[in-house]
Amino acid sequence: MTGSARPEPGLSPERLVFFTDALFAIAMTLLAVELERPDAEELTSARALGHFLLEQRGSYLAFALAFVLLWSVWRRHHKLMDQVVVLSKPFVGWHAPFLLLVAFLPFPTAVMGLSITNPLAQTLFAGTMAAMVLCEAVIKEIAAGSGLVGDADPARTRRHANGSWAVGAWFLLSVGVAWLTPYAFLMWFLAPLAASYGGALLTRLRGAGQ
Repeated sequence: MTGSARPEPGLSPERLVFFTDALFAIAMTLLAVELERPDAEELTSARALGHFLLEQRGSYLAFALAFVLLWSVWRRHHKLMDQVVVLSKPFVGWHAPFLLLVAFLPFPTAVMGLSITNPLAQTLFAGTMAAMVLCEAVIKEIAAGSGLVGDADPARTRRHANGSWAVGAWFLLSVGVAWLTPYAFLMWFLAPLAASYGGALLTRLRGAGQ
């Protein structure tokens, strides 16, 4: 590789990928670390342990949901970075709030696990997820609009961005619903449908506006 072909210092795709993967791995591990462990008294019998596990069902649901959501975000980011051949300063810069929210997610997950039907707990979690996915959408828009994806189809990357915009809007919608019903968190299981149908709708609307 010649000197002119080397990326500008601080704009190496490989280093960004390594750092992002490490942070996702730590955040996903912390989700389990936050789970409460039974004490000695709760281990004295199967009945006592069963009662403890039943009491913690909200925490286990919050853990499983947050893990799947984080894994989905990581997987989408992984696919994007497999196409990115060069970085830009805005692209790297938007990773700061994106990864901040990834690192923060174990906290609202733990809070929601203590009272999964609490509207403020749901608001904290959904707001964090919405902000994270919207940052993801911006990152994809930058990649598509700045020629960072090399030979890949920028239009396809923009369609993926539309899916992220739709999921972010879905989580924001759930914030309002959380104050109307304690079961707003069930909306989050429909996030893949929001990405598919909402993303397709945005793609058509944006195509019609061009």
